[in-house]
Amino acid sequence: MIKVLFENHHLYYLPNFIPVINEMRERDKYEIIASISNVANKEEKEIFIEACKQLNIKTITEKTESERILKIKEYGFEVVVVGNVGQLNKIADNTDMITVMIYHGIGLKQSYYNDIDPRIDLRSVESESRMEELKSYGHHNLVLTGFTKCDPLTNQNHKKFNSFNIDQNLKTILYAPSFYPSSINKLSQFFSELSCETNLIIKLHNFSWFQDKYKYQSKLMFDLAEKNKNIFLVPHDSYNIIPYYYHSDLLISDISSTIFEFLYLNRPIIMAECFDLRLKHKIFHKRFIKKMDLSRMENIDFAFRLEEPNDLISLVYHALEYPKDLEEKRLLAQKEYLFKIDGKASYRMVNAIESKLIGSNN
Repeated sequence: MIKVLFENHHLYYLPNFIPVINEMRERDKYEIIASISNVANKEEKEIFIEACKQLNIKTITEKTESERILKIKEYGFEVVVVGNVGQLNKIADNTDMITVMIYHGIGLKQSYYNDIDPRIDLRSVESESRMEELKSYGHHNLVLTGFTKCDPLTNQNHKKFNSFNIDQNLKTILYAPSFYPSSINKLSQFFSELSCETNLIIKLHNFSWFQDKYKYQSKLMFDLAEKNKNIFLVPHDSYNIIPYYYHSDLLISDISSTIFEFLYLNRPIIMAECFDLRLKHKIFHKRFIKKMDLSRMENIDFAFRLEEPNDLISLVYHALEYPKDLEEKRLLAQKEYLFKIDGKASYRMVNAIESKLIGSNN
């Protein structure tokens, strides 16, 4: 059996790995173990361990990071899959170990291009355009796969929301903002009115629950959900957004990867360009600009762009009433940003890993 470690920097990396894990299981020649860095807090780690238990995935966890890394190294993994560089070099000091990056997001931040290391043997790339960009940055060992996280969206058997009292007669909106910069403060004042005639499901970023500086976001959304019968806050232990995509008629987001992931379903998207910046980014705006992939952001033409919060409700109703608007742009964007929407990104990724394994054994 080939020993494979799926190294998670945070809980929200796991949905990118699950389809790959499932593909490996079907081939019946892999021993699969997952681990989470101690950069995650105690509650996040507990949810991760329970999630892996439900998925029948063995885990490696230790009280300290040095103990965790030592245990990983003692295990003798042949393949390590990561979602960012993180502790990669400490874990993969064995040159015979194959290292794979399946990056945790495909959004609008420059970290996509900068979070790289020469130690990475294979990098999954979700589109041909990104492949060319990465090559222009001098990156190698790239594999054009598609985005593994989205593979399950081709499965028609997603479970209905069994914990939400969704009104089946209303359209359902999914609000999935980033943690920073975020549209939460600008848009939340309109959510009560919006929920009068729609279901509004709110799926927050992992950091909105587990990082102190962003916890106010989950508290704010919790209070809204408590006061409005058609507002539903996805709980903090429900880490995978994929089922919520499948049952939503419209996505509202900002700079999150979700605007690209939701393209898989060819349904309307609203991209909010109204968000708060920290004081230092307001004063030193160039610092903020350097963090963003402005070219990619400016080229987004497949989503309704929301600049003024006051326009939110009218834009939502328009998008729901005319879901075919921008459909041609969305279909073109599927090819531009997602390569193939055939649910086989994980299949291509595992094939690339196996080819690499064969090559390393020759």
